[in-house]
Amino acid sequence: MQHLTDVVKNLLIINILVYFGTSLPYFDPPTGELWLDLVNGDSPVRTVTDWGRLQFALFGPTSVFFRPYQLVTHMFMHADLTHLLFNMFAVYMFGPPLEALLGKKKFFIYYFFTAIGALVLHLLVKYLEINFGMVSPNIVNVPMLGASGAVFGLLAGFGMKFPEQRIMLLFPPIPMKAKYFVMIYAAIELFLGVAGFNTGIAHFAHLGGGLFGFLLLLYWQKNGSRL
Repeated sequence: MQHLTDVVKNLLIINILVYFGTSLPYFDPPTGELWLDLVNGDSPVRTVTDWGRLQFALFGPTSVFFRPYQLVTHMFMHADLTHLLFNMFAVYMFGPPLEALLGKKKFFIYYFFTAIGALVLHLLVKYLEINFGMVSPNIVNVPMLGASGAVFGLLAGFGMKFPEQRIMLLFPPIPMKAKYFVMIYAAIELFLGVAGFNTGIAHFAHLGGGLFGFLLLLYWQKNGSRL
């Protein structure tokens, strides 16, 4: 069984507590009809607290539902139990080797740096799509939530630091070297993001987490750090 390192353990605990804590009846999610109104800009709701648990997700900065604290809280939110389990499984699998290699402080910085990178690229792409008329301006009312950006940062870091380590895929169940897995995964995310497939998934947030993780590790490798 894999050794559970301190920062990873705390990240797992926080994400699980936030998910189940915000799943209480007090945080009832909106109905499908209200979601449609929200995206179309016709919703009578004008305060983010009326949206229950989604007040902790990240809305676009120009949305009436945006709050500064969402810049942090969104990375601990998950849409459903499956979303939570997949992300936490990835944190459990790829986090400990990186934490053991980098140390607690650098790993902590790395994790949150990649999460911030995910939201930066996601918001930048949405801004460009809106300004070039590719999507409705009301897209700012569709929130982003989840640890997936940071998870992709962990994948990128694992691929850089343990490139020859073999990963057993779930679908299909075949082994693959970490460096190839990360490159293929990134290429798929880029294709899906550019082609506009699976619009309910923040593909560029995933790419942002991986890109920022790659750049940070490259910087540390070249310049070192005194953490």
